[in-house]
Amino acid sequence: MKTRKKSIIGLVILTAVLFFSSCENEPPTDLTLTPFIPLPVSIEATGGEFEITVKTVVYATEGLEVTAQILASQIAEKTGIMPEVEISATAPRKGIYISGSGENGEGYELKIGKKLVTITGSPAGCFFGVQTLLQAINTEDEEGEKDFEIATGIIKDKPYYEYRGAMLDVARHFFNVEEVKQFIDFLAMYKMNVLHLHLSDDQGWRIEIKSWPNLTTYGGSLEVGGGPGGFYTQEQFKELVQYAADRQITIIPEIDMPGHTNAALASYAELNCNGKATELYTGTRVGFSTLCTDKDVTYQFIDDVVREISVLIPGKYFHMGGDESHSTPLEDYIPFVEKVQKIIKSHGKEVIGWDEIANSAIVEGTVVQFWADEANTTMGIAKGAKVIMSPAKKAYLDMKYNADTELGLRWAGLIEVDTGYDWDPETLSDSISRENILGIEAALWSETVTNIDEVEYMVFPRLPGYAEIGWTAPDKRNWDEYKTRLATYGKVFEAMGIDYYKSPLVPWEE
Repeated sequence: MKTRKKSIIGLVILTAVLFFSSCENEPPTDLTLTPFIPLPVSIEATGGEFEITVKTVVYATEGLEVTAQILASQIAEKTGIMPEVEISATAPRKGIYISGSGENGEGYELKIGKKLVTITGSPAGCFFGVQTLLQAINTEDEEGEKDFEIATGIIKDKPYYEYRGAMLDVARHFFNVEEVKQFIDFLAMYKMNVLHLHLSDDQGWRIEIKSWPNLTTYGGSLEVGGGPGGFYTQEQFKELVQYAADRQITIIPEIDMPGHTNAALASYAELNCNGKATELYTGTRVGFSTLCTDKDVTYQFIDDVVREISVLIPGKYFHMGGDESHSTPLEDYIPFVEKVQKIIKSHGKEVIGWDEIANSAIVEGTVVQFWADEANTTMGIAKGAKVIMSPAKKAYLDMKYNADTELGLRWAGLIEVDTGYDWDPETLSDSISRENILGIEAALWSETVTNIDEVEYMVFPRLPGYAEIGWTAPDKRNWDEYKTRLATYGKVFEAMGIDYYKSPLVPWEE
C-alpha cells in the first residue's frame, strides 16, 4: 500500500453511482432502491427525479452557511458543477434548501421534489440530511452526456443512539492534522458524531501542554518502532476541533492514566515514585507504567493537563483512560480514579473511562466504556453510569479480518466484516440493556498501523457497519440485506484510491 492524497469528500458523494449504473441508463425514479448507509428510518418514493444543473443553487437559512458550503463543494466533487450558495429565510421555488427547524436532536426530513429539494432539522440534523442527499445523487453517462439526478421522495430519519463514534490512537503512531481531518471525513459521511482521540500512551504524548512543555518536546519525540513521532500544538488541536464541529462531530480527548503513562514519566522525573525519569519506550508491551499516585505533584500535573485541554474543547466529555493499570495496586488505583474524576468535573467536563474505572466510586455523569470486562461494566451500571459499547471482540478495528491479514492484532479474535456488523449492543450481554447504553464506539489502536493507507485498510469496509449499528434501529438491520448495499461501495472505494479489504463475504459489484 502506498501513501497518496485521497479525495475523501468525493467518496461520500459517489455512494450511489454503482447501484444505478446497472439500471440500463434509465433515470432514477425509485428512491427506495438507493443503497443508503446507514439505513434511514423511512423512505417514500414518488416516482420522479430532481436534476442538478449549472443553474442549481444551494440556499440555507442563517447559521447553516457552513453546511451549505460543504454540500456545494461535495456536489462539485461529484459532478463538476459548483452550485452557488445563498442565505434565504424563505424557501425558493427551485433549487436545494437547507432549513433550520429550531429543534434540538439529530433527526431530519429530506423532501426531494422535481424542482425543489428541502432538508429540515436542527443544525446537526440538517448536516446528516445533507449526507443522505449526497448518497442519493446518481451520475449517468448516456451517449457522452452526463446527467446528475436524484430520485424524488421523502425521507424521515433520526439516529437510534445519541453517541456514535470511533477512536483513533495517535499515541502509538502519530497522525498529522491533515490525516486526522481525513479520518473525520470518514466519520462524517456515515453520520457518526464522535471522534475519540487517544492522545497519550507509553510511546508518545501528542498534545501541547504549555505548563509542562517537555511532554511533547521529549515525550512526543518518538513512536512505536522508533520513528520520529510528533504532536499537535494547541492551535492545531483547536483547528481539528473546529473542523470536526463543522461536520457535527465532537472530539473527545483521552489522556490515559495512571497506566499507559511512560511518555510522561520519561518527560518529568517527579511523576515517578523514585524521582527518576524512565527511558522513552517504542515497543508495544502494556501494563508496566504508572504515575506515582501518592504524590501531590501528580495531581497538580493532572489538573494542569485537564485545565489546558478543557478550554480547547466545546464538548462535555474528557476521557481519563484508566485501563490496564497493572502496575498500580488496586488500593492505590481506586482513590486515584476518584480524585481524577473530581479534577475533571472541576473543569466543567464529564468523565469517560475504560471499564476498569468502575472499581472506584463513580461521580454523577461518569460514563464507563465497555471494552473487555462485563463484570466491571455491570458494576459501573449499578453505580449509576451510562455505558459506551466498544467490545473488543466485535468493535476493535485493529483486529485482523482473518488469519492472513498482514496488519493488525488478534488477541481479541478475528473480526470479519459480518462479525463487526452482525451484533446488537442491547443483547450482547444480559446485564447491559438499552436504558444503560449511551452509544457505540469502534476503536482503532495503532500498534501495527503506521500510515493513513493502513488506517483505511483497517477501517474499510467495517466502519460503515458500525455507523449503521449506531444509527439504525436493531429491527431494521440484517446482514444479508446490508451486505448487498455495502457491495455497491467497492468500486467507489477503488475510484477514490481508498485501500480496503475486499471481504469474500460481500458480493462486490464488478
